[in-house]
Amino acid sequence: MGLEQILVIAMFASFMGLLLLGFPVAWSLAGIGLVFAVVGHVMVEYFAADLWFTWNGTIGVLDARIYGIVANELMVALPLFIFMGIMLDRSGIAEKLMHSLVRILGPLRGGYAITVVIVGILLAASTGIVGASVVLLGMLSLGPMMAANYNKSLAVGTACSVGTLGILVPPSIMLVLMSDRLGTADASVGKLFMGALIPGMMLGLMYILYIIIASWLKKDLAPAPANRTRLDARAWLDVFLAVVPPMALILAVLGSIFFGIATTTEASAVGASGALLMALVSRRLDMGILREALYQTSRTTAFIFGIFVGATVFAAVLRGLGGDDVIRDALTSLPFGTTGILITILFITFLLGFFLDWVEITLIILPLVAPVVFSLGVEPVWFAIMFAICLQTSFLTPPVGFALFYIKGVCPPGITTRHIYLGVLPFIALQLLGLALVFWFEPLATWLPNEVYGGR
Repeated sequence: MGLEQILVIAMFASFMGLLLLGFPVAWSLAGIGLVFAVVGHVMVEYFAADLWFTWNGTIGVLDARIYGIVANELMVALPLFIFMGIMLDRSGIAEKLMHSLVRILGPLRGGYAITVVIVGILLAASTGIVGASVVLLGMLSLGPMMAANYNKSLAVGTACSVGTLGILVPPSIMLVLMSDRLGTADASVGKLFMGALIPGMMLGLMYILYIIIASWLKKDLAPAPANRTRLDARAWLDVFLAVVPPMALILAVLGSIFFGIATTTEASAVGASGALLMALVSRRLDMGILREALYQTSRTTAFIFGIFVGATVFAAVLRGLGGDDVIRDALTSLPFGTTGILITILFITFLLGFFLDWVEITLIILPLVAPVVFSLGVEPVWFAIMFAICLQTSFLTPPVGFALFYIKGVCPPGITTRHIYLGVLPFIALQLLGLALVFWFEPLATWLPNEVYGGR
């Protein structure tokens, strides 16, 4: 094993070690990068090590790289999409949707859980904030499902898993970051949004089918209520009025991107303005809510950009030490073809999701493996969507599955951590099944972008 391989492995091992010790991600990335920059500089200057590393070529250009991140117009979409999601969370749309759909679907076996999935899909397509979606769905649904004698694992697993759709279904802040990190026009934000639409909806339908089949096979899993209310025109009207606002906002944001009316950044401004207007119309907007939304937006944006800066330092030093060559050689030397390399990358990404958040994986791992994958002739949108689906599982896989912690905070008494873990297992399996379907049927991810934007 050469010196480059040893240093690259040592960098990743040090990063994982600091994370397990509880150090903040951004500081860990930046600190390890600076430490190994000093190591590389000392080894080259004083020990004549066989490395291409230069201090000026890595640390010396960090200011320009970091400025390039914050000056990127595409990154403006991040705080605007985050603000849109937070304001929609405060506007009461989810409550109206839940209450109106329960009147229609509640009398069915598994109806409450199906309602959670439908509301979750609409929230995913209009907010894209996983934490807010999981907490909101848990608060709205767990109590009624427990009162309806639903299986605890099914109830909590549904609310927890459906909330993670927001990271995949556009407009998704993860896809915005992925597009920036991939650095190719073949994987623009618009194309990734289009590519994720069918797989995201497919996952939602798979969740619904699972609930229907499971509740049909096991009658006491999600029983129908004993007293069924009659449906009338008013119930259907309430559903219509509850669905129209989020659908209008989704069409305004995604439609303006898909039809070339607005750029991603401009569409995010449309979404933020629309969410603000909807909160105002629903009489949920006041200075306290606006102040809290702005604070949460600033805090979340600062968190992401802090990791951005740390990842930039880490990646610059890693590349300076020959990390790109080490990873490329390791992947291309595998004893199988392109299909095997893709499976290996996705499997490693899935395993990393047990310990790392999607932000770290997107900012560190994706830029390292993407050039290798593209050099093999793999379609960028297809690979990006598979990578995104794989990252979605990171919210549900312990010990660092953030959705598990979100839902635990709003669980009613009687629901334990064991119920949560057992509840999400079927949905993790469904996500992996969805990943397999996209892997074997590439048009699921590429047909819609090609129809709208044309092929490569």
